[in-house]
Amino acid sequence: MSFKVLVIPEDPTFNGYILKPLVEAVLAEAGKPKAKVHILSNPAVKGFDQAMKVIRQTLPDMYGYWDLWLFIPDADRASAPAMRALEEEMDVKGIRLLCCPAQPEVEIYCCVGHRSELQAAWEKVRSSARMKEEYFEPLLQQNGETNTAGGGRETLIATSLSKMSALFQLCPELADLCDRVRQLTS
Repeated sequence: MSFKVLVIPEDPTFNGYILKPLVEAVLAEAGKPKAKVHILSNPAVKGFDQAMKVIRQTLPDMYGYWDLWLFIPDADRASAPAMRALEEEMDVKGIRLLCCPAQPEVEIYCCVGHRSELQAAWEKVRSSARMKEEYFEPLLQQNGETNTAGGGRETLIATSLSKMSALFQLCPELADLCDRVRQLTS
């Protein structure tokens, strides 16, 4: 039986190149290696507020029958109480939604496999309000294949995914997501 998962990013333009392989790997670790993962592109959302609106108003009619939704926003606006409330709101509608705010931003997951190149302590990178500009973008320029559709994000995330135990240790929100998926599907 197929297991269909809808991944809702704040912006699918570049985040999709990170989130699709990441979510596939997390689902495989959670016991769902054959899950069908779809990054939301219709409707295309731009930003946290629009994503929240679409989750509440548009997606239930379009994707309400899917097995699981994952909302993976940047953590700057996605407080734990707000994410729990959203999960509960969707549960009332019969939709299994798990929220996993990326601390501080989705691009952090690409950095795990390249920590030695960051020239800063991991805790400093994870807590930086300008993580993308200060750490990720130079890393992307140095290691990414900028002539690809994802601008090299797919290369960076592949390196991080080759080190899943480090990814779970350094980004505990992903370990928590894996555990929550495992509990839902067991």
